[in-house]
Amino acid sequence: MINFRLMALLGAAVMLTGCASIAPPQPPSLNLPKPPEDLRAVRKGDGVVLTWTAPASTTDRQTIRKLGVTRICRGVEAKLTACGTPVGSVNAPAVRSTSATKVSSNESLGEMLSDDPAGFVTYAVEVLNPDGRDAGLSNQVRVSTVRTLPAPRDFRALVTGPGVVLSWNEIAAPRSPAVHQFVRVYRRAEGSAGWTLAGSVAVGGDLSFTDSNIEWEKTYEYRAETVTVIAPELEVEGDDTPEIKVFAHDVFPPAVPAGLQAVYSGPGQAAFVDLIWAPVSDLDLDGYNVYRHEEGTAPVKVNASVVKVPAYRDGNVVAGKTYFYSVSAVDVRGNESGRSEEASERVP
Repeated sequence: MINFRLMALLGAAVMLTGCASIAPPQPPSLNLPKPPEDLRAVRKGDGVVLTWTAPASTTDRQTIRKLGVTRICRGVEAKLTACGTPVGSVNAPAVRSTSATKVSSNESLGEMLSDDPAGFVTYAVEVLNPDGRDAGLSNQVRVSTVRTLPAPRDFRALVTGPGVVLSWNEIAAPRSPAVHQFVRVYRRAEGSAGWTLAGSVAVGGDLSFTDSNIEWEKTYEYRAETVTVIAPELEVEGDDTPEIKVFAHDVFPPAVPAGLQAVYSGPGQAAFVDLIWAPVSDLDLDGYNVYRHEEGTAPVKVNASVVKVPAYRDGNVVAGKTYFYSVSAVDVRGNESGRSEEASERVP
């Protein structure tokens, strides 16, 4: 006789062993944005530019679809423990999980500025979700609150033979042994993106700087700023002057050659007069022109092409005559200097 009760129990056991186990339910995500870890601060004049990456995930690694505002936190303590009263806020950017979104905020130090070179404030940001909740502060950055000097006034440029002369009016600077202040001049060629440091001058020293590292017949833009150096590794930049534009047009001749000497070849040789003079050191020098005349006549250039070395041999001379010589320098753009003092020589 079949035991129906036993068969029912065995069937139930088979059904139970064939079913998957059910995991315990997970708590819902709190949707708390992960605090930024790359907050940076750049001081410029009386302002601070803060930059950071907007979080793309929550503290429990869930993708963020929407953010709330970001609070800007600031305090005089070395380490902030809470945001307290925010000094500003930034609206939520469009966040995509496939790319990092950079965020920035311009903040004014305002009443926090002082003449104390040891003064600092600490910044952090606090990213909220749409419900106004957060997971804490970002990394923290410290910013000097030392007062900077104003931008140099009446910043101007003049093209000269040695280069572009940049000048400005005197700057009244507080005398503090704890800081050093400089005027820095920056240059960039027209159409280029990056600025190059052209040079710097200590505040209280010269009121001009000559930029000789240029190429003629090019247009350059210049700007200047004051810089307060608190320590070798800590500088605070002041505001920039308005940019000025300069066309470096070369209309400046080289230096006039000096030390010209004329020497006859001597008996027993074909008649000629050798000329030598001190070389001109201008970087854009192309060569020299040689001029000759007899007494009572005008000087005439005797070289067919530019002489490349500071010496010349004149073989077109006649016995019994006295010749007067002078030389000039010529640059690569054809600017010619005045003529040197004359040297004379008689051909026996």
